[in-house]
Formats: sequence, C-alpha cells, structure tokens
Amino acid sequence: MTKRVFVTGAAGFIGSNTVRTLAESGWTVVGIGLGGQEEAKHLRELGLHAWFETSVTLDALWRVESEAGSPDAIIHCAGSGSVAYSMTQPRQDFLGNVNTTLDILEFVRQSSGRIAVVVPSSAAVYGVVHQLPISEDAPLHPISPYGTHKIVMEMLCKSYAKQWGIPVCVVRLFSVYGAGLRKQLLWDACCKATAGTFSFFGTGAEIRDWLHVRDAARLLADAINFSSPDCPVLNGGSGRGISIREILTTVGNLWNPKVTPTFSGEARSGDPAHYIADVSRLNARGYVPSVILDQGLAEYVEWFRAEVGA
Repeated sequence: MTKRVFVTGAAGFIGSNTVRTLAESGWTVVGIGLGGQEEAKHLRELGLHAWFETSVTLDALWRVESEAGSPDAIIHCAGSGSVAYSMTQPRQDFLGNVNTTLDILEFVRQSSGRIAVVVPSSAAVYGVVHQLPISEDAPLHPISPYGTHKIVMEMLCKSYAKQWGIPVCVVRLFSVYGAGLRKQLLWDACCKATAGTFSFFGTGAEIRDWLHVRDAARLLADAINFSSPDCPVLNGGSGRGISIREILTTVGNLWNPKVTPTFSGEARSGDPAHYIADVSRLNARGYVPSVILDQGLAEYVEWFRAEVGA
C-alpha cells in the first residue's frame, strides 16, 4: 500500500527537492505552501500528487487531510531560512518557523499521534562554537533570532514527542546548496561575477560544511524512518569543512573570464566563524552524502548561467 506524506513549503528550494526524492521512492506526496500555478505545474512534473496553496495552520492541515487523506508522515520544510531576514524581521521569522511547527505537532496530537514528523532545523542553533567538529550534544548559543527560533522549534518537538509519544526526528542542516537556490553565498557570488565585481564580507577564512540539496532531500526522506518518541536530533552535513575563500575561488575559476574573490575583513552580524558537522550519528544510520562538492558547484554555475543568461 502506497504511503502518503505531506511536505510543507513544497514549492521552496529544499521542499521541492524533497518532493522529487519522495515521489521517486514511491510515496504519494501532498504539497502545502505558497506559490502560484507555475510552481504547482513544476511540482507535478517532479511527481507531486496534490497541491494546496495555503499557509501552514492547524485549520489548513485539517482541510488538507479531509481532501487528500490522512498522512503517514509530515516533512516540515516551510518557514524562514535566512539569518539575515531574522535580523530585520524577527517577529515574522518567529511566526513562520515556530508557530507553523506548533500547528503541525498539534495536528498530529489531535490525530492518531502516530504520524511521523521530520523537522529541519539549522546549525545556527550552535552559534559560536569552540570545538570542531560540532556534535549534536554541543552547547547551544545562537547569535541570531533565526538560531533562537530554531531552538524553540526543537523544544516543541521534544515536548510533544515525550508527552504524547509522537515519532519525531530533528535534522540540523548545515550549508545546503544546489541549483535552484536564489539567495545566500553562491547566488550572490554568481551575481557579482556577472557584474564584474567579486568582493565579499568577512575574511574568507570562515569555514562551512556544505551539503548538496539532493543529499539533504534524501536525508529528510530517510529521517521518516529515524523518527521516534525519543526525538533524535541529527546533524545534516558532510563532515568536511571548506573555507569561504576556497568555495568562492572555485566559483571564480568556473567563470569566463576567471575572477578572484576579495574580502572586506569585516564579519557580518549573525554569522559564526567556523562550522563543521560531526556526522558520526548520521553515518551510524547508514547515511553518506553522494554529491561531490566540485561537481555540485559546477552544476550550480551552469544552472545560474542558464537561468540569467550569463
């Protein structure tokens, strides 16, 4: 019997890739989120079974269930995904991340309570760290509203899992990238390379752990089976740290003519210095990323050029 899964934020970057991964694995995928007819058409091409254009609220979830059927799992990709946005719009970031998570958990509680819930969190919960790689047991010291709100989401997940036996898994995603991402470092870099300017905030020595969106989507799909009332928390990364300078140098070398990054030496507010995930818990569950970073960066540059005609 085919199982049904709700994906919130299905039209988004991570959400749409998760839709495709689940559909390819045989799930009946129901998408919930914001987006017009063009987004709905694209999602159906990816294998989406049904689309509901709505914000994520408790009432909306009941309506979707009445029309599409009860889900076996929910992957909650909706919400803000930007530290910068949370610095200027903290209230909206809270509502988009925390309130939607609460409504999903309450929907499951009022239902059978046996619906698996997967909630993508973020490495931003760690804030400033003093030991690398970062384990899931590391202290949480967020330095942005976004990171704080993700902690609140996680606390809700643990509370509902413990009190009502809801199977939940939290995945703390690190730097997710890939074709289709129209924001953050790689998009900014390609826009600047097109304009002939290639200067950036920071020193370039900042380290990030990069995970391709196809690998992130596969991880979220696998996390359905990892979910339990113990609410496991897993780092979603590669376990390999790469400096911002190295990433941007690679992107610059893919340009024609080549461009070389320069840096202001000034850190941007809310951005930590170094992040590398300890992925031992993830590896113990049999998960290993498959997309090589150089391959993923080349794909991104090729997609960007086709997208903007660069």
